[in-house]
Order: sequence, then C-alpha cells, then structure tokens
Amino acid sequence: MELALAEARAAALRGEVPVGAVVTDPRGLVLARAGNEVEARQDPSAHAEILALREAAARRRHKWLADCTLTVTLEPCPMCAQAASLFRVKRVAFGAYDPKGGGVEHGARIYAASSCHHAPEVVGGLRETECALLLRDFFAERR
Repeated sequence: MELALAEARAAALRGEVPVGAVVTDPRGLVLARAGNEVEARQDPSAHAEILALREAAARRRHKWLADCTLTVTLEPCPMCAQAASLFRVKRVAFGAYDPKGGGVEHGARIYAASSCHHAPEVVGGLRETECALLLRDFFAERR
C-alpha cells in the first residue's frame, strides 16, 4: 500500500485525483504502478488501476494476471472493478471505501453480479484513514 500511496501523492501533485495502484506478483515483485492520469491524457478511462493492470499484463506478455494482487488506495469504481475481473487478478486490496462511486463493496458490486465471470478475493480498508485523508485534503483544497 505504501507504493500505491506514493503514486496517489504524485498524482495529486500533478493535479489528478489522488488514487494510486500497484500490481504485484505472488512474491511481492512490483509488476506495475501508476497514479491517475485522467487530466494529463484527457482520457476518463486513465484511472490508476487500468494503467497499472495494462502495464503489468504487457510486462508479463499475457492478458491474465491470475496470481497477482491489485492494490489501490480507493475502492475501485465499477469500470476498474470489472477490469480487474477481466484481467483475472487473484486479489483486489484497497484502502478507502467509496460509498458514492465504488464498484466493489458499494454501488454496482461488480463481483456479486451474476454476470461476473471472475470474482477476485477482496480485502478492503487497508490504511483506510490515511487513504481517505489524502482524498479529503485534495478535494478540500479545490473547494
């Protein structure tokens, strides 16, 4: 989570919503890490999770990340939750819960849907307070 938080902090400094993601293999080797790049790319799909999953798959030269963990500072939105499912990640670990926009424990609850082909193990609330504070501070400065 420390690396994901570092990516989130770097994203905030770039004016991006501070969300960071890291993909690790079973030994803990970092395959990819990213922060949001929605503003820089002018691409609403350039969420940290999507960028990290794509990079990890490219690095492995395989579309599936079946033994990997996606660690992210915020509960993935429905798009990112579905992407994690499509990449077949073993585990999704996240920090802050997102009652408004989350897609794992809130909202669409992608992994509980009958249409979900692969439901990863989910671990939520890792360093939750720290992850949530980063987001709250970011948005408080913009209001």
